[in-house]
Order: sequence, then C-alpha cells, then structure tokens
Amino acid sequence: MFKLETLGMAFEALIANKFRTLLSMLGIIIGVATVIGVVSIGAGAKAQIEEQFKNLSVTSIIVFPTRGTGNSRLSEEDLDVVLAESNFVSEGNASVSGSSTIAFGTEQASATIMGITENFFSVSNLNFLYGENFTLQDNQDRNKVIILGYTLAETLFETPDNALGQTVKVNNRQFTVSGVLEENGSSSFGTSYDDTAYAPINTAQQNILGNNAQVRLVFLANEVELMDLAQDEITSILRTEHRLRDSQDNDFQLRDPGSIVSSATETSDTLAFLLIAVASMVLLVSGIGIMNVMFVTVAERTKEIGVLKAIGAKQKDILTQFLLESIMLSITGGVMGIILGMSVVPLLKDYGAIQSVSGAILGFTFSVIVGIFFGFYPALKASKLDPVDALRSE
Repeated sequence: MFKLETLGMAFEALIANKFRTLLSMLGIIIGVATVIGVVSIGAGAKAQIEEQFKNLSVTSIIVFPTRGTGNSRLSEEDLDVVLAESNFVSEGNASVSGSSTIAFGTEQASATIMGITENFFSVSNLNFLYGENFTLQDNQDRNKVIILGYTLAETLFETPDNALGQTVKVNNRQFTVSGVLEENGSSSFGTSYDDTAYAPINTAQQNILGNNAQVRLVFLANEVELMDLAQDEITSILRTEHRLRDSQDNDFQLRDPGSIVSSATETSDTLAFLLIAVASMVLLVSGIGIMNVMFVTVAERTKEIGVLKAIGAKQKDILTQFLLESIMLSITGGVMGIILGMSVVPLLKDYGAIQSVSGAILGFTFSVIVGIFFGFYPALKASKLDPVDALRSE
C-alpha cells in the first residue's frame, strides 16, 4: 500500500465516526488551550516584572530609611561618604519624592515630584527626548529648573516638544522646563516615570517637599559578583556615619532589585510549572482516551484488518494506518486547541496574559507526543493480528 493511500484510509476511518472522533479530541483541545493560557499568563507576569525593573541595573542597591518621615537619617551627605569610602561602589544618586499639582496656564495635573541629584538619570537608565539634564551647580544654587516625564509634558503642553523653556508652577512657585524624558512606563518604586516631574534635590526640599521628605539612595556595585560585598560595605559605612552602636538596629535598609526580580521570576516560573503540570495531566488523560478509542476501533475493524492482510498488506502498513489515525486525532485536536487557546488569551488581559508562541509550540508538541505514545500500542496490536483469525471474527 502506498503511504498516500494509507493516509487516506486513516482519514476516512476518522470521518466515519465523527462524534467519537470529536470526543476523543476534546481532551487534547482543552489540554492544549490550557497550556497556552498558562504560558501566556506566565509570560505576562515576567514581562510586568521586567517592565517594573527595566530602569534599574542588576547591580543596583537601594537604600531607604526604616523610620518615619520625620526621623529620616539618610541624606545627600551619606551618598557622598559612601562614594568616597567604598571600594565596591562605582556610582550613586540621592532622591526624595512626594506629590503636588503642576500647572501651565489653564492646564494642570497631579504629579509625583522627585528631587534628585544630577546623575539620577544615568543611574536609572532614563534618556532625554528633548532638552538636557540640570547641573551640579543648579543643585547647589537651588535653581528652579524642572524636567518632565513624557505623559506629564503631553498633558500640560499637548506635544512634549512645546515644553522646553516654558515656565510651570509647582506649589505656586515658577520653574523653567529644561528637559523632557522619553516614554518609560512604571518604575520599581510603584510610580510612573512618565507622570513624574524632576527637580534638583536641594530645590525640591526647599521649595516643594520640605526638608523632612525621606531621602532614598541608589548605588551601583562595580560587578554583579560584588553585590554582597558592596551591601556589607554600604551598611558598615552608613552605621559609622550615623554613629550607631553595636546594640542598635540599622535606621536604614537595603534592597537589591536584582534579587527581587529573580525571586519574583522564580515564583512565577514555579506557578506556571504547576499549572502546566495540571494541563499535562489533562493531555495524558486524553491520551488514555485516545488509546481506548483505538482499541475499540481495532476490535470493530478486525475483519477489515484480515482482508487487508489477505490482499497483501504488510504488518508495517497496518501499524502505519492505525498509528496515523491516532496522530491525526492528536494533531487536529492540537490545532483546534491552539485556535481556542489563542482566542482565550485576549480575555485574560486583566490577569496580565500576553500572546506566547512558546505556549502554542509546547502544547502542540505535547499533543503530538501523546498521540504517538498512546496510539502506538493499539496500532501494534492491530498489525500483529493473524489474518485467518481476523477474517473469522464476528
């Protein structure tokens, strides 16, 4: 028998029992769709984590106070001391943040206000769309200059390029816009870079946020491998600078965004693995269903098998035909599962799901393997039937 003829016979056998074929494929369809949904949610979770921390280097170390606003002990001087004394830190910045209303003419918007040192943007990997950064002199002289996030500039000026050189009011004080940032999205601190206005830290403390605003420090370690040493060194320097006794707890705490990303990613991967395992069980159960159907098919078509062998069909031909039926079941079910899964993903956007090709590939591959694995034994049994006994069967 030619392979094309074998394929045709397998197809005709499946079409002859449409309802049974559909029921056999149902488990495959649901299993593949589930795998796609799970992988899509996992991919969306990873994308959200990466988006949140994309502007921080893997060597970033964040230092912030552990006490209330009024008792904050961190300062710009702490930044200078750590940078001067540390052997494992290459760069750093200080910042304070709060909220206020920013206005231009009749337009106004509520915004996060950040007071920053001049190297904040380089440490945070933020780029300028228009204009330029303020200088160390601006910070020292408390000059009233301000840099706008993309969305904030768009809200106040319609098009961000119109913002340069304009005067905006913050806390009824006038600030000159010196730059506009590229669109960036969320920050690792739960705010949006695009809805934030940035001023020199001394200016922000004096004119907008007050001197009691909490200072947060961000340092960059020289190498990823030196992160632990850098954190220990920063802790030691700050304890000395704050004159803390051995019996006293730190009045600051350190956070390593890289480890947070790693931990969040591992948690996401673990959850996705467990859900994929559940989906795989669905596929395995559907595979057992395919095996049962194939056994019933072999029993129903015993006489047909006898006739095929009597007219010259070889054992491998019978094996191929029945195995093809099983594979066609799994492939068709896999394709339908992909269509269903891809259609469901947009409905899961609220859960962070995004379309993932890897999910479709994984689900389809698993479905084909299930078809081959569970279809092989019934096909082998059919191929080994004795033609005389098969022809005698009722």
